[in-house]
Amino acid sequence: MQTGTSRYWLFQVFGWGLFALVNIFFAVTFGGFNERFLTRLALFIVLGIVFTHLMRSVVHISNLLLRPLNRQIPGFILLTFVTSVVVTILELLISELLNMSAEKPGYTFFGKILLNTFNSFIYLFIWSSIYFMYHYVAKSRKQQMDTLQLETMVKELELQTIKAHINPHFIFNALNSIRALVDENPERARRAITELSNILRSSMQADKSESASMERELDIVKDYLALENMRFEDRLRVEYEIDPDTLSRPVPPMMLQTLVENAIKHGISRQIQGGVVRIVSVLRDGFHELCVVNTGYLNGHSSDDLLPARKSIDVQGRGFGLYSTTNRLQLLYGNKAKFEIRQTAPGLVEAKVQIPADTVVY
Repeated sequence: MQTGTSRYWLFQVFGWGLFALVNIFFAVTFGGFNERFLTRLALFIVLGIVFTHLMRSVVHISNLLLRPLNRQIPGFILLTFVTSVVVTILELLISELLNMSAEKPGYTFFGKILLNTFNSFIYLFIWSSIYFMYHYVAKSRKQQMDTLQLETMVKELELQTIKAHINPHFIFNALNSIRALVDENPERARRAITELSNILRSSMQADKSESASMERELDIVKDYLALENMRFEDRLRVEYEIDPDTLSRPVPPMMLQTLVENAIKHGISRQIQGGVVRIVSVLRDGFHELCVVNTGYLNGHSSDDLLPARKSIDVQGRGFGLYSTTNRLQLLYGNKAKFEIRQTAPGLVEAKVQIPADTVVY
């Protein structure tokens, strides 16, 4: 408030000072510069400063700037007109009392009021227009900033919500894998619990940032696949095709693990003979490309049932895991990142994420 008041008075002094200099310049140029002129100019400036300040007070008291635009403009015009009439009458009365009234042959006192009111209205209207435009622009900028802050808050809340869903989803599936080993192989079950604790520790650390290195995410996936391998045994085969240059690149935490989990849940677990999960990480065409290829069919259909129009599907129909992947990419990278899941060949499904190689998570 103190800064705003100081700025207001700075503008007042500058504006009326400029008005005085312009009038003095024309008076000197056209030969009207004298003591009476200076006195009348000083009187008008004093009245102008006093009554524009009163106009500002009326604007604040009436909350005129908070009203709709179609009510603000008429309000400013009416306020300016009324102030112009009052300033004109006071100026003429004081000038008459001090015997400084300008000679205007043929003009009655009422005629002088009309003429001076018109002149005063022009000057005060300029003041009102500048004041109105300043606050209108300031209000628009504040609204834009508030909107951006709100969008940022919404984005952060959405990301936190997605993470809150991802972690329990992962934990419950891992616990189910360990439960299957408790009776069959207690020693391996104990080792699996240790492995799970390592994964959970990594998961909690991942919640503290919006990105993690590809190498770290790959380690989490390897731990997860080690747990799943105990459940599927020879039915699960894992292949890696990792470009070493991608290991240091940032990726959204737990995203790769979500894709691998989806490949096992909707692919390998539905195949009697099991199948393969291939993890690919390469740099291609300006993108960091992450692919998880698995044996299986989209939505449980065989390749004969898949029409060309259904070779790729809407990820919203594939459960929360893939839907959350789409949302996270949108929130973190906007429209620069891509994600699709499609049937690339009979009995082979590919989930592919493309992250722009020159963009970091924000």
